[in-house]
Amino acid sequence: QVQLVESVVGDLQAGGSLRLSCTASGSTYATYTMGWFRQAPGTEREAVLCIQRRGINTYYAESVKGRFTISRDNAKNTLYLQMNSLKPEDTAMYYCAARRWICSGSWQNYDHWGQGTQVTVSS
Repeated sequence: QVQLVESVVGDLQAGGSLRLSCTASGSTYATYTMGWFRQAPGTEREAVLCIQRRGINTYYAESVKGRFTISRDNAKNTLYLQMNSLKPEDTAMYYCAARRWICSGSWQNYDHWGQGTQVTVSS
């Protein structure tokens, strides 16, 4: 079992940067594939980025390529999402999630979820 808690640090103005963190409890964090998802009001939850146990990562949202990066520190049980060049359209609730197998772009394939953190980017 893994429990996930998200936190956020940074500037929420357009063009600014933000870093989301997701800290996992339990000793098995390093065995999980981790993903970041986001959901804007009235839309379906979409995959943003995913990172496997040994750091191989996959982009799912074309709109974030070149702006967002995912990383993990297995020693600290922490997942990160570095968000640069923020745009108002990045406004959404952001979630971290965990699953046992390789990366998947479908939120239904993830077993564990953080509570979500709201990111609102002003223009």
